[in-house]
Amino acid sequence: MVEKVYVARHGFRLNWVSTAWKSPTGLPRDPPLTAYGETQAQELCEYFMSFPEHERPTAIFSSPYYRCLQTSRPLARALGIPIYVEHGIAEWYSPVEPGTGLHPRPGPTGALHALFPEIDPAWRTLFYPSRKGETVDELHVRIDAFLRAFRPALAARVPAERRRRLLFVTHAATTIALVRTLVGDAQLHMKVGCCSLTELDRRERADRSDRLVGAWTPVALAAGDHLKGGISREWGFEDIEVEKGRVVEDPGVPGTEHERDEPIGLQLEDPHQVVSNL
Repeated sequence: MVEKVYVARHGFRLNWVSTAWKSPTGLPRDPPLTAYGETQAQELCEYFMSFPEHERPTAIFSSPYYRCLQTSRPLARALGIPIYVEHGIAEWYSPVEPGTGLHPRPGPTGALHALFPEIDPAWRTLFYPSRKGETVDELHVRIDAFLRAFRPALAARVPAERRRRLLFVTHAATTIALVRTLVGDAQLHMKVGCCSLTELDRRERADRSDRLVGAWTPVALAAGDHLKGGISREWGFEDIEVEKGRVVEDPGVPGTEHERDEPIGLQLEDPHQVVSNL
C-alpha cells in the first residue's frame, strides 16, 4: 500500500541564464540544470536523508526530461533506489500553432538509461502526452487518466517494498495538476518553485483499496525550507498567457511539420487492467 506521496519540481534550468547551452540528449527544449540547480538537487537529497528511514522515498518516478532526471539522481544514488521514467508526468506545452510542427518528446528509456544508470528500464511508460500540446483542462485530464492507470500498474510491476513512499519529480504545471488530482481539489492554489517539495499523507489510512485520486491530504505544499537559497522561479497557472479563455498557442519545433504524433495516451500491456478504474 502506498503510505506517502512526495512531489518535487526540478532544479534551476540553464536556459534561464544562458543561451549557449546544449542538452546531452540532443533534444530541443531539454536544458540541463545550472550549477545552482544541481546544488538544489543535492539539498533536496540531503533533506530527504535527514528523514527517519521509514519516511524516505522508496521509489522515484521522474519526467523523462534531462533536468528532472538530474534532480532525481542524487537521491536515487544516496538511497540506492531506482528511477522510473514516466512520460505521463512530463512537461506541459500549450497547444501548438497550426503549421509549425510538433512539440519535442524525450527519447526512449533505453537511451536515457545510458545517461542515467539509476534508471530501471523495466518500467514502461503508461501515458504519452500529445506533441500537439494541451490546454490546462487537457493537462488535468491527462494527469487524472495517468494516476488511475498508475495504481494497478504500480501494484503489478513494482515490488511491494518499493511502492510504499513515492517521489514524483516533474515540472511546475504538472506538479500542480498532480497535487490537485491527488488531493481531489481542482481549484487548489499553488505556486511552485524550483526543487520545492510537496508532501501528502493518505487521508483514509484504513482504505485498503490503495486508491490515489482524491485520497491525500497536504502536509506541505511546494515548500522550500530545505533550500539554502529559498524558493526560486515560482510559477502558477495564473502566470500563463490566456486569450479569450484559452491558453495562447506556442510554436512547434522547426522541422517536425511532417512527423507523426504518436504514441498518444494510455499505453497498456493489458487494456482490461484498468477498465474498472477509468
